[in-house]
Amino acid sequence: MSRPEFTCEVHVQYLPEQSDPPDGPYAFAYTVTIRNTGDITAQLVARRWVITDAEGNGEEVRGLAVVGQQPLLKPGEQFEYSSWTRLATPHGQMRGTYFCITEEAQPFEAQVPEFELVFPGLLH
Repeated sequence: MSRPEFTCEVHVQYLPEQSDPPDGPYAFAYTVTIRNTGDITAQLVARRWVITDAEGNGEEVRGLAVVGQQPLLKPGEQFEYSSWTRLATPHGQMRGTYFCITEEAQPFEAQVPEFELVFPGLLH
């Protein structure tokens, strides 16, 4: 039986030029690499992000595509894109889900594990 699977990896970068510490906002860029680690071709169709700041305030972002694209990935292929977000606090978290579909119209989800958004000044 064929198995659809996308694996996601995220790298985060603080954006000082779009941030205004200490009162905020704090801006972060994130680059997501999506790999087709399954054994059938599939397409990323939509996304859902949950963004939570240090005070527990959450925002949910849903939409079709990522950066205007719905990549079709063959087994072993990958797609990378960058986007950004702002927080009112110096740190928070994001996690996400990509809604995907195989060429045979079998839907599946790819989870983006939770990752931290941290203002570098907090690390000292």
